[in-house]
Amino acid sequence: MKFARFVFAACLVALMPFVAQAHGPVRKKITESVQINLPAEKVWAAIGNFQDMGWLPGVAKTEGKGGNEVVDPDDDTRNPTRRLTLANGATIDEVLYKYQADKMSYSYRITAVDVKVLPVTNYASTITVLPGENGTSTVEWRGAFYRGYPNNDPPPELNDEAAVTAVTTLYRTGLDALKATLEKGS
Repeated sequence: MKFARFVFAACLVALMPFVAQAHGPVRKKITESVQINLPAEKVWAAIGNFQDMGWLPGVAKTEGKGGNEVVDPDDDTRNPTRRLTLANGATIDEVLYKYQADKMSYSYRITAVDVKVLPVTNYASTITVLPGENGTSTVEWRGAFYRGYPNNDPPPELNDEAAVTAVTTLYRTGLDALKATLEKGS
C-alpha cells in the first residue's frame, strides 16, 4: 500500500510541469505612481476628465462621447467612450466603467487596440489621485491585462514580458510627463 501511494505521488509530481503549462497566460498587474508637488484637487482638474487624455505623451487627439457619467458598469454599450489617436496614427478605443469624482478616481477598459500598438488583451485600468501632505498629491495608475498572444508559446513581441514592459513604460512615461508639466505650470 505504501509503495502504491509513493508511485501515485511520484506520478503527480512528474505531471506538475505539464499541468502548469497547460493553463495558458496569467493576468498581469502593474501599479505605478508619482508624487506631484501640487494639491490633489489641482491634479484631478488636469486628469479627471475621461474625455481628455491630452496629458499623455504620444496621444495626438482624444475623441469621445458620454462625458464622465457611467450608466451601467456591466454594459459597455451604454457608457462613455473615447478613442485615442496616437501620434503615429494608431487608435485605441476605451470605455469608462467607473467614475468617482469624490474619490478622484476612474476606471476604464480597452475595447479595441492592435496588439502591435500595445501588446495586451483584456486590459482594464484605474487612475486615482491621492491627497498627500503639505499640498502634495500622488497619482496612482493601476492596470491588469493579459499578454497580446492568448495561446501558449507566444512570439517574443506578444509574450508576458513584452506586455508588462509596454504597460510599465506607458505608465512611467505618462506619470513623469504629468509631473513635469503640472509642476512647471504651477
